[in-house]
Amino acid sequence: METTKNQLTPYESNFFNKLKIYLDTPLYFYGSIQRDDYKSGYSDIDIDIFTENMNSTIVKLQNFFNSNQYKKIIIKPQDKKGIINGYKFKYSEPENNFKCEIAVYDIKNKDEILQEHGRKEKLPFIISILLVFLKTLYYNIGIVPKEIYLKTKNYIMDLVDTDYKGFVSF
Repeated sequence: METTKNQLTPYESNFFNKLKIYLDTPLYFYGSIQRDDYKSGYSDIDIDIFTENMNSTIVKLQNFFNSNQYKKIIIKPQDKKGIINGYKFKYSEPENNFKCEIAVYDIKNKDEILQEHGRKEKLPFIISILLVFLKTLYYNIGIVPKEIYLKTKNYIMDLVDTDYKGFVSF
């Protein structure tokens, strides 16, 4: 998942290359950027970073983004007992139609997190069509309110995997 199914814009590609070099670690893409329902310029880009030193990586991200806004998150993988702690940064540049969410985890949890995020990469055709339709109504036509969009999107994704509940943030 170090590459994306959907093509990044030159701006996005440059941004993530700079981030990868700055952190000196691979970036793992997941979410809609890896599926047919991705909408360039609208969808956010989700990334996982795995590190041996989470505190150092968090400080580096704070410096890179010039922001100390991040949340502690937990994720409960379906095939593992217990929970995994991490941290999530949200970053956006509206003037460049760019937004991303970056989750940071301990490297010892890499396999479980990548497996968990990979579970919703290959969607059934009908689910992909429903998501593309919903995103078109929300992003392009603008007739679906944000709250309805988010609830409907979560409902559609839950049709694929009813056991996975995603992140909990603090």
